[in-house]
Amino acid sequence: MTLPRIALAIAVIAALILLLAGPGTRLALWDFRMGLGLLRWAVLVGLAASVIAFVLLLVPSVRSGNVALLAIALLLGLGVAFLPWNMMRQAKQVPAIHDISTDTVRPPEFVAILPLRANAANPAIYGGEQVAREQTRAYPDIQAYVTDEAPGPAFDRALQAARAMGWEIVASDPAAGRIEATATTRWFGFKDDVVIRVEAKDTGSRIDVRSVSRVGKSDVGANAKRIRAYLKLLAN
Repeated sequence: MTLPRIALAIAVIAALILLLAGPGTRLALWDFRMGLGLLRWAVLVGLAASVIAFVLLLVPSVRSGNVALLAIALLLGLGVAFLPWNMMRQAKQVPAIHDISTDTVRPPEFVAILPLRANAANPAIYGGEQVAREQTRAYPDIQAYVTDEAPGPAFDRALQAARAMGWEIVASDPAAGRIEATATTRWFGFKDDVVIRVEAKDTGSRIDVRSVSRVGKSDVGANAKRIRAYLKLLAN
């Protein structure tokens, strides 16, 4: 095998590592720690392919007749390395928390979902003032949804929005004003649990949402993003 083909083969291997990291975790072929480890390997292997391709492009005798092949290896390697690197960069820009709530003083509590979280690495109990401070600093826009609707219609709207989000509804209790659901991430298949509380406020209702990851110290902003999307649905 020629050197340009070796560079391309390394880039393809990096792409395969990247593509398999998430689905392998989702299918329980390995745990999430190994999945995240594979992302790091994808970065290293992708960069290696890019460096080799770049160096070979500087050698006239190798470059001749192999420009396209080396260019593909270079761009593929860089592309593969960029995706997980960007994910890691984003993780460093948000606080290392995994529990986000529109009410940090009296967070909605899980009931029906608790058995499903029995073996979860992260507890269902709210982390307290420290988590609340970090959330407020990073996500000041995460606030409760207040509506003029009575609790009954507001509950129906909240449930409809939860279903529209594609979450698996675990429990729906209109009397308690509580909805519990599980959201599964597309690539890694991470399970994040959501609890929604609907209660009377003045002449209308207040809807609070809490989203908690089962694993991982940091959610890389996923729970805040999920709550924002849900609140947007409520407002429409």
